[in-house]
Amino acid sequence: MRETPDYYVPPNLKLKALQSALGVSLLFFVFYIAAHYVWDLPFPTPVDLLKILMVASAGVGLGVAFSRFWPLPPAPGVERIVRTLLLVIPALGVGIGLQLLVEGAEAQRAFYLIFAFAAWVGSGFIVRYATN
Repeated sequence: MRETPDYYVPPNLKLKALQSALGVSLLFFVFYIAAHYVWDLPFPTPVDLLKILMVASAGVGLGVAFSRFWPLPPAPGVERIVRTLLLVIPALGVGIGLQLLVEGAEAQRAFYLIFAFAAWVGSGFIVRYATN
């Protein structure tokens, strides 16, 4: 017999993850386009935008996978802080590896930060039920 889980998984989790990946990508698309005019950074090419989309999607995927193992606690507190640190710090390390893989040693974009931010955003979908 199948027991009921003690956490909530949205019925349209794949769609929500896709929306989050596109939203994070859009945020950084706009940031890098504005940074071209404000700080004179190189204008993002379509290949750069595709790389941002891929890194953001991978980050959201990592966040969703992490939240399957450790669902978001129902109330704010120390557990949420520890959970966030245990997600974001390794995500920064993995992001640095992705940065070197995607752009090489001389990077123009901060893919490691995009990856860690997207992982943090993606980890908030699955929430543990409150216990009385």
